Amino acid sequence: MNSFKIGYIEVKLPIVQGGMGVAVSLSGLASAVANEGGIGVISAAGIGMDEPDYIKNFYEANKRALRKEIKKARELSTGIIGLNVMMALSDHEDLITTAIEENIDVIFIGAGLPLKIPQVIENAGLKGHHTKLIPKVSSAKAARLIFQYWANKYNIVPDAVALEGPLAGGHLGFCKKELSNITKPLSVLVEETVKEIRYFEDKFGKEIPVIAGGGINSGKDIYDIMQSGAKGVKIGTKFVTTFECDASPAFKESYLTSKEQDIVIIDSPVGLPGRVVKNDFVQQIMNGETKPFKCPWRCINTCNIKDAPFCIAQVLFNSAKGNMAEGFAFAGAKAYLATKIRHVSEVIEELISEYNFEFLNKQLYPAIVNPK
Repeated sequence: MNSFKIGYIEVKLPIVQGGMGVAVSLSGLASAVANEGGIGVISAAGIGMDEPDYIKNFYEANKRALRKEIKKARELSTGIIGLNVMMALSDHEDLITTAIEENIDVIFIGAGLPLKIPQVIENAGLKGHHTKLIPKVSSAKAARLIFQYWANKYNIVPDAVALEGPLAGGHLGFCKKELSNITKPLSVLVEETVKEIRYFEDKFGKEIPVIAGGGINSGKDIYDIMQSGAKGVKIGTKFVTTFECDASPAFKESYLTSKEQDIVIIDSPVGLPGRVVKNDFVQQIMNGETKPFKCPWRCINTCNIKDAPFCIAQVLFNSAKGNMAEGFAFAGAKAYLATKIRHVSEVIEELISEYNFEFLNKQLYPAIVNPK
């Protein structure tokens, strides 16, 4: 696998660990992936829910917990540490500026269009920061909109773009109809996005890598998607069943015991479809049952609190802490392929081995059977 650059940052292993919330990818998993040469990513979603005062002081708890996790990751690794932030979070601006203050290397910004983020950063007195900003999109059209807006308004463009396809886990940037009938595979989405970004690369005289994610589960998957123009890949689900993943053993076990038919799409209170591992709680929700709750913070702007059948933040926190009876696990489409708990280093080694096998098979074998 070739390394790639995001600005001046060289990513030796072109693998970005997907940011998974709530409390699934924190400093433990992020530092382990960073130590292998990839980008380890902390999820900002609900990061303060483990703080003792989170109910009364949710936003302050989030900032405090974020600083702690970044510092922990720095203590455990000298590699590249990133943050995943959803625009839908009501305190996303505070989380982004806090991470920049802590000199986070990269920030992935999804679940919305980050059109005004450069202005937010400037208003916070952080202009000239070294953190690389990477929007997450689900189409070339969304990428073009963000890049064009930043170029016209701020005379800058993002440092990279993360393209997330329809096979990803968690909240998805596609409607349920698109997910039930996938007409554009990730490879096509990558090709379209690479084409759109080329104009901005020429205009600003910089390389802008496309990082592809959603359904990447093997070295062969990595090789294939890179043939479409991706410089790196984003992998989340594969890293859940590792010892270093910050989620509970019960959360990981839900992957190991799942079958293909157990990976289903549900409606999330935030207004997006979500891919999850089906369990008793999910079945109850799909049957129309509700889980009454009181919302002390309104942590997600798009959440319809009045009509929401359950609190997505609390449910995800429950499962991350092992209470699967009152929660469920977000997961990618290939989560059922997990068979055992391993170390991150073993997962990386397997991915590299599979990639190299595919490379040799595709690059060398034709030359042997059809010598010039």
